[in-house]
Amino acid sequence: MSLSEKFIVLPFKKNRGNIVPGEMRQASSAASAEKIATAMSARHLGVAAYSIQVDEESGDMTSPKLIIAYGETADLTVN
Repeated sequence: MSLSEKFIVLPFKKNRGNIVPGEMRQASSAASAEKIATAMSARHLGVAAYSIQVDEESGDMTSPKLIIAYGETADLTVN
């Protein structure tokens, strides 16, 4: 198992009364993820940037760590 750190930004929206994640965007660094999340925050109900560990062989994501969040977000649940 080969783990690498990745950075993602998730916008959140309401769907049938629940807050759900939208389309995930990758970032090149924690600073870049924070910048993207800040820029997206005015257009979405909520936005959060995370660092995650990705198993390069299986693609499984684990150990999400919140970098920054704006507005209403939901817990990030990964394997």
